[in-house]
Amino acid sequence: MDGDTLYSIGELARRTGLTVKTIRFYSDRGIVAPTGRSPAGYRLYSIDAVARLDLVRTMRELGLDLPTIRKVVDRELSLPEVAAAHAEALAVQIRVLRMRRAVLMAVAERGSTPEETELMHRLAQLSEDERRRLIGDFLDAVFGGLDATPAFAGAMRSMTPELPDNPEAEQVQAWVELAEMSLDPDFRTLMRRMAEDQAAEQSRSDTAGPRRHIAAVVRDQVGPALAAGIDPSSPQADPIVAAFTAECAHLLRHPDDVQLRRRLATRLENVNDPRRERYLQQLAVVNGWPAPESLTPVLDWSVQALRVRTQQ
Repeated sequence: MDGDTLYSIGELARRTGLTVKTIRFYSDRGIVAPTGRSPAGYRLYSIDAVARLDLVRTMRELGLDLPTIRKVVDRELSLPEVAAAHAEALAVQIRVLRMRRAVLMAVAERGSTPEETELMHRLAQLSEDERRRLIGDFLDAVFGGLDATPAFAGAMRSMTPELPDNPEAEQVQAWVELAEMSLDPDFRTLMRRMAEDQAAEQSRSDTAGPRRHIAAVVRDQVGPALAAGIDPSSPQADPIVAAFTAECAHLLRHPDDVQLRRRLATRLENVNDPRRERYLQQLAVVNGWPAPESLTPVLDWSVQALRVRTQQ
């Protein structure tokens, strides 16, 4: 009977597919102990050693270390407990590898300098709390001290990237770019200026409840003209310009005059900064949102239309 048969290391190697050297290694460390010895002093093993070695090989292939394996086979630790702990450790390693891969891909695509590469690497390695603090500092620089209306609170939430626990490479790359942008003093100044303009718009507005953003007014009014191919400098554009400047004048409680139109042109030029749109695009990637609609075409059209009509 197999249960009564004892096997030499060579026979055990043939049954398990492991090498004699490997079995001797496990035996020397007490993981698979011999049942007895032959008259010549060679180690002999029972059939239980076959199952034990199969389990050891499986756990080694899964990456468990030898001390842990010994505790499992000696029943000092349960295999489910060890598997759960090891799975969590592997999950951490996978996240780290994804971060590293994303940084390397970004370096390859952007042709980064060593200094930029080091910054990207450090940003990618930030913990969740560190990421929150970095973005929180950026949002405080943009919105801090301004009118704390529900609209502003919503704007802050809508600009907060939330990197998932198991991000894809493109999400990590997008997060790193957002982090870099948030540290850029010029970008902070730009976003702060836009937030202050929006706060000023709201303070002057006589509209109760949620207030329309100037850019949203332009998008709704100019979109059809853009789709129709109307030249912003042409007479056909006059009624479109009159419609959106009239609505903006009403929102801001300011006469629809040359001064208002110049201010609108400057305001829309700020909103049309490509860095703002890039931030929103990368924010959508990180958060898994649909890609945002680009306002660049309607803003370009509106600024040109306003500048043409306010020239001295």
